[in-house]
This record gives sequence, structure tokens and C-alpha cells, in this order.
Amino acid sequence: MNWDQILQWSFLIALITAAVRLALPVLLATLGEIITERSGILNLGLEGMMIMGAVSGFMAAYYLENGPLAGITGAWSTWLGLAVGFFTGMAMGLLMAVLSISLQVDQVIAGVTLVVFGQGMANYLYRQEFSSLTARVSGLEPVSFPLLSHIPVLGDLLFNYDATVYLTVLLVFVIWFLLFRTTWGLNIRAVGENPAAAETSGVNVVLVRYVSTLLGSGLAGLGGAVLTVVQLRMFREGITAGRGWIAVALVIFARWRPGLALVGAFLFGLADALQYRIQALSQVERGAGVIPYEFLLMLPYVLTLLALLYRRGRADAPAALGRPYSQETH
Repeated sequence: MNWDQILQWSFLIALITAAVRLALPVLLATLGEIITERSGILNLGLEGMMIMGAVSGFMAAYYLENGPLAGITGAWSTWLGLAVGFFTGMAMGLLMAVLSISLQVDQVIAGVTLVVFGQGMANYLYRQEFSSLTARVSGLEPVSFPLLSHIPVLGDLLFNYDATVYLTVLLVFVIWFLLFRTTWGLNIRAVGENPAAAETSGVNVVLVRYVSTLLGSGLAGLGGAVLTVVQLRMFREGITAGRGWIAVALVIFARWRPGLALVGAFLFGLADALQYRIQALSQVERGAGVIPYEFLLMLPYVLTLLALLYRRGRADAPAALGRPYSQETH
């Protein structure tokens, strides 16, 4: 491995910018899961919600770009595709809410069921519509910042992304503020800690949990749509590649706090970007690769496991997480 190539500024800048982009879908899903789990609902269906958001958002953007409405919606097709991904995630979240809140099905079983359902449905829909064709969408171009984008090093690191990156970073601060500085957030945290006491104080536990599950699931669907509509600009089977499960793990790493979720998602994106670039350099040097590509592919997931081990024993999960609540039994 030629370390001179790795230690060049151009390599490091490209690595960090790629890490930011790769972290985005996971970060959105993690933020959504933080909201959901803060209300006491353990949503393990993120992987299914992400891939359903990915396929629905992509299909919407594709048909809006190439269908009869292309002349009207062409400029907004990407944003409309992202909106469709968000609402698809909410639809999946509604199913999760009905199962876990209204019917009080075991939340682990309900979540895993949604993963299987989402993966199967997404593959079916794509095969029915596109068969073996490789459809693509236009996506979003980087936002232009006059003067700022041309600052050496700093311009590439901070001012060379599309709008979804800046909006997601802003969303981190918005969710933190809502959870920890508003009555709405206090109600969510109260329901997640002691739903019976919250109900006694006049909080509608069922409503709070429904809204939290729908909003969190919508963000997971949006994360999947960002992956296909903005970043890869295509869909293929298994495109989320376990990012929903990574998001569940990052919630624990982040101790259910949006700010730490930003750090955890960036570390995952950094490991993901690093394995792509080391793999490419290895193949350039020796054809078959110095490091087995299977080892490089598992690098982001190994890093996630190490992060969980680091946080072992330090987590402060909501006390009522995963426990169904019924007013009749309290």
C-alpha cells in the first residue's frame, strides 16, 4: 500500500467529503429512531422502511422526470421523490404503530416483520416496473456558494455538497431543540420514561407514541430516498445494505442524543468511504488487491460494533423502551 497517496491532501479531502455523503442516510434514520425510542417504542423495522422509502422515492422521481408531467415537475422531481420516500416511511410507521401500540404485538417481532415485508415489497415493485433495466434519475447538484466554495481546502470540506447535507445537519439541531427545549419534547421523554405518570399528568400516551413513530419512520424512509434519489441516483436490490440496523446501533452509541448521532454517523461514513478508497488503491497497485475486499467491506460494521462496546454500560435508554402500555392495566 502506497501511504504517500493516502496522506496527500487531495485524498484526505475526498475521503472526508465522501464520508459526509455516505453518513447522510444513516444519520436521518438514526435521528428518526431517537425520536421513536424516546417515546418508548423500539422500532427495529428501519431497514424495511429505508428500502421502501428508497424504491418509492426513486420511482416517483423517475416518472416525474420522464413521464407526462415532466414538463411541469421536472425541476422539482428530486424533491418530490424525497417527499414520497418520507411519506412511504410514515406509512410503514403507521403499520408499526398499529401493531406495537394498538394491538400490543411484541415490538421486536413487529419490527423484524416489517424488515422482511419491506425488502420483499421493494424488490417486487422494482422488478415489476423496470425488470432488468438500469433506470437513473438526475439527482441534485452541489449548492453554489460564491467565493466560499473556492477557499482552499475549507471550500471543498464545507461548501461542496448538495442541499440535503446542509438541511440534515440543520435537522440535527432542530430535533435536539424540540426534544430538550420544548413541551412537545418533554412529553415524548416523559412517555418513554413513565407512561403511567405521563398519562396522570394529562399527556395522551397513545397519541404521543403514534406521532413519534410516524415521524421517526418518515425520517427513515427519507434516508432511503436520499440514498437512491440524490446520492446513487439508481435503485438495486439490497441497496440499503444494513444501514437500518446500523442506525439502531448508532442510537445506543449516541445515548439517544441527536448531537452524538451526528458523530456516530460520520464515523460510519468515514469507515465506509475508507474501505472504498483503500480497495481501489489496492486494485490499482496489484490488480487483485493487497487486502481482501471482504475485509474492507465489513470495516464500517466492525467499527459500529466497536463503538457499541465502547458505550457498553453507559447507555441511558428510556425506562419504558419496548414495553407496551395499556391504560386499563395501570
